[in-house]
Amino acid sequence: MMTQSDLDLKETALKEDLKFYFMNPCEKYRARRQIPWKLALQILKILMVTTQLVFFGLSNQLVVSFKEENTVAFKHLFLKGYSGNDEDDYSCSIYTQQDAYDSIFYVINQYRHLKNISLGTLGYEHEESGLKICKQQYKKGTMLPSNDTLNIDVSIETECILLKPKELTSKKAELKLNSSFFNLEFYRLIQVEISFKLKGIALQTIHARELPDCYAFQNTITFNNRAHSGKIKVYFDSDTDIQECKDWHIFNSVLQKNTQYTLVFDGFVILSCLASLILCTRSIVLAWRLQKRFVNFFLEKYKRRVCFADRLEFLNGWYVLVIISDVMTIIGSILKMEIKAKNLTSYDVCSILLGTSTLFVWVGVIRYLGYFQTYNVLILTMQASLPKVLRFCCCAGMIYLGYTFCGWIVLGPYHEKFEDLNTVAECLFSLVNGDDMFATFAQIQQKSSLVWMFSRLYLYSFISLFIYMILSLFIALITDSYDTIKKYQQSGFPATDLHEFLKDHSNAGYRKDRTSFPFICCCRRQQSDDNLILIN
Repeated sequence: MMTQSDLDLKETALKEDLKFYFMNPCEKYRARRQIPWKLALQILKILMVTTQLVFFGLSNQLVVSFKEENTVAFKHLFLKGYSGNDEDDYSCSIYTQQDAYDSIFYVINQYRHLKNISLGTLGYEHEESGLKICKQQYKKGTMLPSNDTLNIDVSIETECILLKPKELTSKKAELKLNSSFFNLEFYRLIQVEISFKLKGIALQTIHARELPDCYAFQNTITFNNRAHSGKIKVYFDSDTDIQECKDWHIFNSVLQKNTQYTLVFDGFVILSCLASLILCTRSIVLAWRLQKRFVNFFLEKYKRRVCFADRLEFLNGWYVLVIISDVMTIIGSILKMEIKAKNLTSYDVCSILLGTSTLFVWVGVIRYLGYFQTYNVLILTMQASLPKVLRFCCCAGMIYLGYTFCGWIVLGPYHEKFEDLNTVAECLFSLVNGDDMFATFAQIQQKSSLVWMFSRLYLYSFISLFIYMILSLFIALITDSYDTIKKYQQSGFPATDLHEFLKDHSNAGYRKDRTSFPFICCCRRQQSDDNLILIN
């Protein structure tokens, strides 16, 4: 059995360790001369990670610009009569049989003379590839609309033909172009799909002192006649793939040196994040050990367990956020170095990792602002209101989903903003925020009086319910939490077992009764310390 003196010594040492754990970096330095390495490292990491992201964003901007400009160039090159603006989700449309033939042969002719007419650094993939034309049509059938008769086999047959670049310049091409394949029976034609692959090199990166990229463009032109409405929609789709240039020689040492400097900087970013990861992991492990000491001592002396909220105080959520950010930054930096060296082309994955990690790094700055009482109000309000807000959003989400499904099925045929579920959800969310209200009311087609009257009832009820009631209640929940936090800052936060244990020996004896407010476990500083509230 442990004597009373040993228990008192153990309690004193535990209190000192607990108070030191909940100090801010400046107080830890004044108490034990412990240099705040994590604080200094986080500040350095913010600067380095943000600089890295800016450089990568500028490089990625060149990639996006090159893709978009080539897509526009392809539409002007291969789509006959393209005006420069897409009509809807398709590029253009045709209305006569002759226009359909002209548009198909126009693509073939432009592909044949690509090297002579294109302004870009484009070329065919290889001589064995070419222009692949496929047509889908119903197997057989007859139609007599004047007699309201229809006899058709809905089985779909697909027929394809391949036109190689060498063949297009020979007499063999004329034989293929005059074959029966191009005799289209429009009453059973479903679609004609033309696909071809081109290669290109982006030289504009050289002006930004970067090595050029090689691109592969998989282009697909679809003449869609599924509706058989007298209008064929022409879709143009271009999938861009960034590839490693197989053999390149650039006679300029500036590009090589710039690449090396960037790789060295990325290496320093990885080292700083690795050091931050080790320090934060170490802090979490030490906090877990300290929590175990506190729980065991509390059970030994007071014969009851520590509440879950007090145990949760030892889990520093900011450290977890920093660890996640460091891991994502390290992986993203490695990918960026491979991209910079032209060994990888995963721009999207790298962008997600670096962008999210930078977001977490800047959010982590709030931890240090929380040492000041004025800024700490925001964090405490978010922490207190989050559970209630999530429960409220679950209930409101059920109503929102109901309106989404109802609007899609009823208004979909009469309003372009209600044509599919995703568009309906986005439209309703815009209405909740007061955006585009008049256009939503005005664009409903008045072909059905019943649907028009229903649309008015639907929109008025949704706007009234969500803006005047649900949104107001949502704001009220946050306001109520803010008022509660302000009241606690003036009159004092509810004391928990951990708070009572950290009181000085000169204070009143330890209160063994359990607090009735276990949901707030913030370690408060003494009045002599400017009423600063610390949170994990």
